[in-house]
Amino acid sequence: MADSGDITQLLQAARGGGRGALDEVLSALYHELHGMARRQLAEQRGQTLNATALVHEAYLKLWGKREAQFDDRAHFFAYAATAMRSVVVDYARQRLAQKRGGDLHRVTDLPEDLEGGLRLDDDMLALDVALTRLGQVDPKLAQLVELRYFGGLSEPEISAVMDRSERSIRRDWQKARVFLLASLRDAPQA
Repeated sequence: MADSGDITQLLQAARGGGRGALDEVLSALYHELHGMARRQLAEQRGQTLNATALVHEAYLKLWGKREAQFDDRAHFFAYAATAMRSVVVDYARQRLAQKRGGDLHRVTDLPEDLEGGLRLDDDMLALDVALTRLGQVDPKLAQLVELRYFGGLSEPEISAVMDRSERSIRRDWQKARVFLLASLRDAPQA
């Protein structure tokens, strides 16, 4: 695991427009990002999107966000989780469009964690729509879900990223989960 102080210094250098510094950050945190990606794609054997491709695509999205401000390691991982969500959802859309038109169907369950990985199917697209709705209602709850599902962060890690108590994170996770389940159940069936 890379030293947080060194990463913070590199991120500050990257903020000044130094692509080399952001490249160093990616190099230093590559194994952690790759682990995040591998956990997300655990059930996707035989798919064209693998952990290495997910990390590289997420990096391109991170580099393309000129307004992104990575204050420290925690903020970098928060942005990385958002970038990975975007890549995974884009991939699921593309895959479903090629397969059968990408229709959404009704989702009736939302697991506590995605330990087994994300299924790149219409469930993922329905979750993305529900998460976007949640973000419009409460951006902090949406960020918590991204960090948990797409970043693979634990409650203590999310607590550090969001600078809130673990108890608040647990309470907000329950609120977010209830909102997402209701949104998924109320979604029109295709």
